[in-house]
Amino acid sequence: MTATATSADSIFETNPYEMHPNLSPLEADVLWEYAKLSQHVKEMTAQTRKLSEAPDENLLACLRVLERKMGLVLTLFKASVWGVINEQPAADPSDRYADTTTDITPRN
Repeated sequence: MTATATSADSIFETNPYEMHPNLSPLEADVLWEYAKLSQHVKEMTAQTRKLSEAPDENLLACLRVLERKMGLVLTLFKASVWGVINEQPAADPSDRYADTTTDITPRN
């Protein structure tokens, strides 16, 4: 382990601000939380740099499998929609303009 990794690990184990004479216990705890947060951000930055420099091959392989499955799902969905459309009876074009109102004119 490097000295940086050792000091980074120790920030999560012990509060370096705990015995500082000018800080109250609450101030020491708040500073410690900020130090831990800062270390998390540094680790996340290092990980994102590593991922941006070279893509994760395992993740790419998983995404390719997912892409193929989604393509299959889309094809099956289109086929089922086409099947539902084809099962419906064909509409008679002459019915489109048929008069559907009732005649309520009194007859003598």
